[in-house]
Amino acid sequence: HRARQFLRAPRRAGQARRQIVMDIVYIRGLRVDTVIGVYPWERKVRQVLEFDLEMASDTAAAARSDAIADALDYDAVAQRVRALAAASSCQLVETLAETVASALMAEFAVPWLRVRLEKPGAVPDCGGVGVVIERGTRRDQ
Repeated sequence: HRARQFLRAPRRAGQARRQIVMDIVYIRGLRVDTVIGVYPWERKVRQVLEFDLEMASDTAAAARSDAIADALDYDAVAQRVRALAAASSCQLVETLAETVASALMAEFAVPWLRVRLEKPGAVPDCGGVGVVIERGTRRDQ
């Protein structure tokens, strides 16, 4: 996976300012099975977690070429998240979210991302609990 260029030079001659680019590639509702939890019974079963991911990516090259080689491949990202979760046996959602964030930033050259990880059913009478983390540097601020 190639690193992305996030500063585009302007097209007008003589202009020194650069345009800052911050496009977002996202994946919502990615369900994964994993062993997670602090209670003894949780260490014996696989549970379904749900990820929402937002990743910074300059999509201009992919838009021009219409080639997956120029894009942040969200299928490859989803497969990597599934593999990380399947191999994991974290106790805390915080740990798994951090593991996923670190791997995606390193392996897909993502300079900024937001990971939302939900553990449905963890608290009775609650739609879901989880964590949202942001890592890296946003290029639009």
